[in-house]
Amino acid sequence: MPNSWDPDIYSRAWDYATLAHEGQTYGGAEEGVQVPYINHVASVAMEVVCALIHTDEQLDANLAVQCALLHDVVEDTSIGYHELVDSFGLSVADGVQALTKDFQLTTKREQMADSVKRIQQQPKEIWIVKLADRVSNLYRPPFFWDQERISYYRDESQFILSELGECNAILHSRLRKKIEEYGDFLR
Repeated sequence: MPNSWDPDIYSRAWDYATLAHEGQTYGGAEEGVQVPYINHVASVAMEVVCALIHTDEQLDANLAVQCALLHDVVEDTSIGYHELVDSFGLSVADGVQALTKDFQLTTKREQMADSVKRIQQQPKEIWIVKLADRVSNLYRPPFFWDQERISYYRDESQFILSELGECNAILHSRLRKKIEEYGDFLR
């Protein structure tokens, strides 16, 4: 079976991410709703798994799934790169590091351009995770985002699609569709 992954590897990364993001939430689409952050992690993993099973090209599914589950661990928790190396190996840690924004850069635009550049130096599996992450983030904007923020995020998503979309036809199509639909949130 092409692009199959080891359920034990998936489970280990899932448990790690669940503990790492414990107690974290994000603002939902409706005021007053806080969603457990692990919901986002599961959504990204689901998008990656869907792309893997519908892709004929042979990929390292274990790498893709682990990075999907761990993609925000360095950026949003106290866990560092070296801890990921120790727990999951260099390939996973390097993938997660590429997916992590460099907050020493001053603008969101610089942070995203830098991250995309680092992702492009990684295997396709990491590109796939970034596309899946953005698809997941485009389901609905948080209730507190204004029109300017929604428009910026849509434009940034188009940048990601143009720079990384070639790596996977399934996620290219999903992201293009989500970007189009995101325009509905602009009044």
